[in-house]
Amino acid sequence: MGRRALLATGAALAAAVGAAAEPVPDNVRAQRRGTASGAPPATTAIDFHGPRQAGVTGPQLPATQMLSLDLPPTSATADRETLRNVLAALTRTLSTAAAGTLPDPRLRTGETTRLACVVGVGTALASRLGLNVPAELADLPPFPGDRLDAARGNGDVLLQLCAADRWTPTVVAELAAAAAQSAGAVSRWTQSGFLPHTAPGITPRNLFGFKDGTANPDDTAAVRWVWGPPGAHRNGTILVYRRIHMDVAGFAAVPEDRQNRIIGRRAGDGVPLTGTAEHDDPDIYAKHPDGSYVIPVTSHVRLSSPRLDGGARMLRRSYNYDDGPNDRGLLFCAFMRDPALFTRVQNRMAARDALIPFIEHRASAVAYILPGINPGGTLGEQLWT
Repeated sequence: MGRRALLATGAALAAAVGAAAEPVPDNVRAQRRGTASGAPPATTAIDFHGPRQAGVTGPQLPATQMLSLDLPPTSATADRETLRNVLAALTRTLSTAAAGTLPDPRLRTGETTRLACVVGVGTALASRLGLNVPAELADLPPFPGDRLDAARGNGDVLLQLCAADRWTPTVVAELAAAAAQSAGAVSRWTQSGFLPHTAPGITPRNLFGFKDGTANPDDTAAVRWVWGPPGAHRNGTILVYRRIHMDVAGFAAVPEDRQNRIIGRRAGDGVPLTGTAEHDDPDIYAKHPDGSYVIPVTSHVRLSSPRLDGGARMLRRSYNYDDGPNDRGLLFCAFMRDPALFTRVQNRMAARDALIPFIEHRASAVAYILPGINPGGTLGEQLWT
């Protein structure tokens, strides 16, 4: 080794020793450990508090647990007090869970809790107790082809818990149910759901293989069509829930080009049959040279088009479910200012949707999703004004 190379090597070694002797801040050391081990970057908890509930406004997380509760009827005065106590118990439990400070050892996973919650009250309870809810809140009418199981639908109080994996909402749902029961509620039904792993900004797919939720409204449109008008209900909305059984095998046996015409979009990329990109607005009036519609008149996309409802839109945040080989499908969850929109769309679909042979609605619920709260507040404060 020449003299010049030897000197360079010695200088590099001295620099390395000096660097090793320098104190390294704890946060930098932890970051280096995470990088070396391939651990994902740190995440932050989802704030339970805010003007609107995070389970509607935040990113759609891939796992959900839905829980329905009833309040046994006694008297209007007593039942109002029971509802106050149930909502207070749920507020304490869910806000603590979202902050990651529940003492249950099952939630000590070593990772930040990312829990987004939705809490609402059902139509029957709102009517029974004379609660201050939007005038539009109402049960859905019966639709042709429905085979609804009352034990899996409706309820006085409805919760939806969403997280990055199934573990967190499963445990928190158990704790929330126990807290609500101690305040006077009884469990009615529960249902788990999931989404496929997708990169941020990518629309998730349902069990038919199609993207589900592409045409959701942006923030400006949501103010008009999803959130309540100015006043007590401004930051509330209404949830329409439908448990839809899907004939996954039967649909998979259909040739892809026919699947595309049934839906009105291409399975591969979610592009409408009249477009070039997934989020292009489907042109339901475009025609082929022979006069037939490019998007067939019986297609799912055409029958649900906002153009047929004066531009009205719903915010869809649905999940898949799998309760066994003969019971798989979609937990349709859509938020809107007025559930009459869903009634109009569903009536059109029940009459002529090409998807009808492959689906069956088996449970249903409508609930007023309460506005969010500030720290120290309790969900449902507007119900009594």
